[in-house]
Amino acid sequence: MNLSNLALGLCCILLLAGASRVSASDDAQREMAKRLEACTPCHGAAGKGTDDPYFPRLAGKPAGYLYNQLLAFRSGRRKYPPMNYLLHFLPDTYLRQIAKHYASQSPPLPVPDPSDVSAAILAEGEKLALSGDAERGLPACVSCHGAFLTGQEPGIPGLLGLRASYISAQLGGWRYGTRTANAPDCMQVVAGNLSEDDVRALSAWLASRPAPANRDPEPEGTFELPLTCGSQVMEGHQ
Repeated sequence: MNLSNLALGLCCILLLAGASRVSASDDAQREMAKRLEACTPCHGAAGKGTDDPYFPRLAGKPAGYLYNQLLAFRSGRRKYPPMNYLLHFLPDTYLRQIAKHYASQSPPLPVPDPSDVSAAILAEGEKLALSGDAERGLPACVSCHGAFLTGQEPGIPGLLGLRASYISAQLGGWRYGTRTANAPDCMQVVAGNLSEDDVRALSAWLASRPAPANRDPEPEGTFELPLTCGSQVMEGHQ
């Protein structure tokens, strides 16, 4: 058995063992933190992320967003076999506890990696992120993810602390329909209007952003979204 399979097995055992003992007590929260330590090989201590670009940071993202992703992996709507397997038998209540735990974590953001694209490509990514392109039906990233790209409660994630390759892969998933959200799926609409060059530029620029002074998601209703997004509804509570 290799190390990744061992970590997966350990994580599965610990998660399943805790699923029947969820409560809101401080002791239960400490126990949850200990159980989720088994997930650090992929997502890092306290969900801060790791050097592997394809395992994202979870810490500090809105609990509603994280809960929706856990449900999507459990149902198979979002496909990644290790996550699908880990979550298959976990109940909604336990998934909410996992989501709330990671949402409450706030380890420092990693220092952005030096970009390997030109200044012109970064400038194009900045333009799309901050201003969008109305002629192509592209709202600015900041119009949904916030002026500081920290997200908005309950279901829009922050975009900071992610590697360019991960952002590119997710945008590609939205573009080609391999990643979906609750209808109306606004990200699929937006990503469908992006070109390959747009994805490269946006991914590089977003990955280059430093941490703002306040990394918390904006409270729900702080700003009006340019599109109606089903991602702002927690699954099971429509």
